[in-house]
This record gives sequence, C-alpha cells and structure tokens, in this order.
Amino acid sequence: MSKITTARLLAMKQERSKIAMITAYDATFATLFEQAGAHAILIGDSLGMVLQGEESTLGVSVADMAYHTRCVAKGTDKALVVADLPFMSYSNPELACHNAAILMRAGAHMVKLEGGAWLTDTITQLTRQGVPVCGHLGLTPQSVHVFGGFKLQGRQQDQAAQIKDDAKVLEAAGIQLLVLECVPSPLAKEITELLTIPVIGIGAGPHTDGQVLVMQDALGLTTGYVPKFTKNFLAEQGNVKAAISAYVSDVATGRFPGPEHSFN
Repeated sequence: MSKITTARLLAMKQERSKIAMITAYDATFATLFEQAGAHAILIGDSLGMVLQGEESTLGVSVADMAYHTRCVAKGTDKALVVADLPFMSYSNPELACHNAAILMRAGAHMVKLEGGAWLTDTITQLTRQGVPVCGHLGLTPQSVHVFGGFKLQGRQQDQAAQIKDDAKVLEAAGIQLLVLECVPSPLAKEITELLTIPVIGIGAGPHTDGQVLVMQDALGLTTGYVPKFTKNFLAEQGNVKAAISAYVSDVATGRFPGPEHSFN
C-alpha cells in the first residue's frame, strides 16, 4: 500500500474504490491494522468508553487524545492518521486551532470534529492554518445528552434535510472528509452522491465511499450492548491481523455492511 493522503482518498472516491478506516489507540494495533490494509486509522474519543470505561466520550481530554495519537503515529508509516478533537475543545476557532495544533504535533494528519453549519468559521480557520479537517454528522456522540441517547438520526424529513444541508455547508467550508454515523442508508447514499469529498459511514449503509468501525467492535471485544452496525470479524479468522484484512476486503467488495448492519 502506498502512502495514503487526503488526495489519495479523493482519488479513491472518484475511482469508486472503497475506503477502510478503523480506530486504534496504540502503536501495536496501529501497525497491525496498517499491515492489514487499513487506509486510515482514527484515534477516536471513543477511547473514553472502550479504554477508560466511561459511559460516554465527554470526559476525554485533549491530553488524552494527544497521548494516544502519538502512540498510533509511532506505529504507522502509510495510513492516514485522524484524531478526534474532544468535547468542548473547539467551541470557538481560536481554541480549535490551539488544540488541533497539539494533535497535529502529536502525529495526526487530520482532525475530526462533530457538528453542522455552526462550525463554518472554525473549519475555515483550521484549513487556512494548514490543518485538514474531517466532519462528523448524524449521531454525534459528543451531543448524546442533547439527543437523549445513542439514537438513529435523520429518519424524519426535516432532520434528514438538516443533515444534508449541513453536509453541503461543511464541504463548502473546507472539510476533506465526512463521517456519517447512524443515519438511514438512503440518506447516506444521497449525501455521498451530493458531495465531491469522500464520505465514510458507520451505521450508514453500504453506499458511502468507505466504512469506519471501532476496533473493539470489529474484533468482538465489545462488552454489553453491541450496535447493529458492527460485525465480529475475528470470529471467522485466526488472528487480529487476518480479521482486519477481512474487514478491509469486505468493505472493498461491498460484503460489509450488509442489510443486517444498516438502517432504512
């Protein structure tokens, strides 16, 4: 695999080649996932739940993110490294730039933030300062208390229209990648076709330009509630590297996600 850049991801969308992204939080797993063919590795603030044992992502700090980003960056050579800006770390453009610089210095190639059109000025300022940005719409976990839980978004017509409008605004502001989480497949398909940038889905059906999974979900390590959109790839493979290779392959061929992993 050649080095993955934002330009390469855009070319993959244009070529209709599927993008496989997965979370990692340390050098060992990052190395294995890159060797397995993952195009992008996300250091998600999901670490608050899967590593720290919290009920949500809200307790994760910029220092936490920088530590794990540095670990992942040490384990990668070719994959694009994307790091989440955690809760309340980008409430204004100046704060966003300050905290994005910390994550970029730790080894991130791109930062991800959650939210819609209100982020326009922040995204413009980040890209002006040389920070590539990934947007995140649909179920945005940092807003879990606003949503009243981890719920499917965009099923109502007005809500779907808002997500679609936000996607267009974020692209115009300068994002180079968009994550859509827990939205109906038809809406995800419409947004993917509407945007020129790559759209990565999680619980968004098979029609996006790529997929992302939390590594614990992909390896069957999730305790308690198991989301519908996940699959245990380790169950059919002999080791972790083979499991992620199967994930990358299934994304590439369209076998994952199937109807059983999607919302209509």
